[in-house]
Amino acid sequence: MKSLILSAVILITGLNVAHAQLTFEGNYPLNQPIEEYFAAENPQNNRSVIYLFYNNDNDCYQCPQTMELTQQIFNQYYNGVYDFYVLNYQQDNEYDYATAYKLTEQIAIVLVKNENGQTQGYAKIPNPQNMLSTGQDFTNYLTEQINNYLEN
Repeated sequence: MKSLILSAVILITGLNVAHAQLTFEGNYPLNQPIEEYFAAENPQNNRSVIYLFYNNDNDCYQCPQTMELTQQIFNQYYNGVYDFYVLNYQQDNEYDYATAYKLTEQIAIVLVKNENGQTQGYAKIPNPQNMLSTGQDFTNYLTEQINNYLEN
């Protein structure tokens, strides 16, 4: 009987712990320039980076198509020229990116310019999925943005 009660208490306690929300504070110092922070995190990075950040919002009809098109554009035009990462910024281990780039959108593309191992800055393209619904040419727009920012 004692083991049955003990098992029930452990099960109930385990369920309560499983529903607890963890909060990650991150280690990005808000008073430090973003270029210094990411240069210190990855001092060997000589290539510019294209990030595709997303969250888990299920209400985004155009998001999967936008993510796939962005990956295809990178593979076709920029593979080997820039680095490319797809990251869910809502995960605790990506908190620093969400803070540094002020990510709140369902999808955001962030272009980080690196020259001679130093981060020179970044440009954010918020909500690129909205371009698909307006009928604009997504490929032309995105390649123009990348070329204008990372190549100049």
